[in-house]
Amino acid sequence: MSRVLPAAGEGFPLSVPVLVIGGGACGLTAALAARDAGVEVMVLERDPSPSGSTAMSSGMIPAAGTALQKARGIEDSPAIMAADIQAKAHGENDPAMVAAIAEASGPAVDWLVQRHRVPLILVEGFLYPGHSRPRMHAPVSRSGTDLVAGLLAATAAAGADIVVDATVTTLFADPDGRVHGVEIMRPDGSSEKIGCEALVLACSGFGGNAELVRRHIPEIAGAHYHGHTGNRGDALIWGEQLGAATRQLGAYQGHGSLAMPHAILISWALMMEGGIQVNSEGRRFSSEHDGYSEQAMRVIAQPDGVAWNIYDSRLHELGLQFEDYREAVQAGAVKSADSVGALARLCRLPAAALEETVSEVVALASRPGQDRFGRDFGSRPALTAPFHAVKVTGALFHTQGGLAVDTGARVLRVNGTVLPNLFAGGGAACGISGAGRDGYLSGNGLLAAVVLGAKAGAGAAALAQQGG
Repeated sequence: MSRVLPAAGEGFPLSVPVLVIGGGACGLTAALAARDAGVEVMVLERDPSPSGSTAMSSGMIPAAGTALQKARGIEDSPAIMAADIQAKAHGENDPAMVAAIAEASGPAVDWLVQRHRVPLILVEGFLYPGHSRPRMHAPVSRSGTDLVAGLLAATAAAGADIVVDATVTTLFADPDGRVHGVEIMRPDGSSEKIGCEALVLACSGFGGNAELVRRHIPEIAGAHYHGHTGNRGDALIWGEQLGAATRQLGAYQGHGSLAMPHAILISWALMMEGGIQVNSEGRRFSSEHDGYSEQAMRVIAQPDGVAWNIYDSRLHELGLQFEDYREAVQAGAVKSADSVGALARLCRLPAAALEETVSEVVALASRPGQDRFGRDFGSRPALTAPFHAVKVTGALFHTQGGLAVDTGARVLRVNGTVLPNLFAGGGAACGISGAGRDGYLSGNGLLAAVVLGAKAGAGAAALAQQGG
């Protein structure tokens, strides 16, 4: 139940300057920014411990011009990053928002690493589709769980209050949209009211709300949802009741490489570095280098809605750098064989067709130019025995549309003015992934979470210091 009720006549036994709803990367980053401003902040998290969509990700934050990039001699800039984002999204994003987020990305990551000791490294060795520079910053494990752990340690050291098992059900607001507080529900059925001077919505998107997905993204409505079940669209529902504008609600992050039936993410780095996808007929059906988000629907369109990732031991070793992939190996999702024919028998794929497909891509690796799907195999080593395979499907990971915000993460009304004291970031706000599924540039979710989270926390703190 996500509702907004009149604040008139309501009392709040406890009140804090800044309230944050959601304890993922966006909420924790907002809390850090508020504490850096010297303002008391409380994070309300519905789960027994903070996790959210961040914990289900690979923990990679794209950022341009960071100290970690400079130390490795990587030349990058906000302008280059903004151009990459817009190219992937076909120019469908607000240019001012993209420029502001790209400009703030490097300082945000440096701030997390240098001031708050969040353990991040620059991920090198491969590029995700659409990125022209190595700019992914992640824990060594490439694990979103470890990113959450690093942010939690930082918020604890900064003195932020994090309240778990606290599901926000109600916002109390004036007719003009000024929020005065919230009501939370505890697992035992008890409730509490907490007041605030400013509120940050960091409770992600609506992928876990089947009704909203059917309404706004019907093409993916029947697909497997591999996101946090708490992403029920609370921010969207509250925002609309407060008069907020929404944007690009049809945008989403899909993924065409979710191991089945294990439901474990298989990194797209394997495809970018030489791997291929085939259907149950042993045939390729697309360019794997277009992007993993758009690949979700392509995989779903194949017989039985599945595909097989095919790659070799060089790429298997690359995969082992990722915690998710190691889990897939332990779960038995990764099949291995000394020859293509043996792999086909193991996976129950037509041997002749698979051998023909692999022979074709091996030949393509020896000459420049694009294949019939538009992929160039010449820049990577040819696949060699032994071989590996994983059965995968396409899935919905995260919605990318949401509440309209300005470059300071303040929520906007339909007429373009700002709501008095409401901020949003991460999946709660409209992202920078265009209008559909193919505009998602890898890392866009955590980019919006961290950058808009930092902006929201700082802005909410400043507003609270002014007395709301």
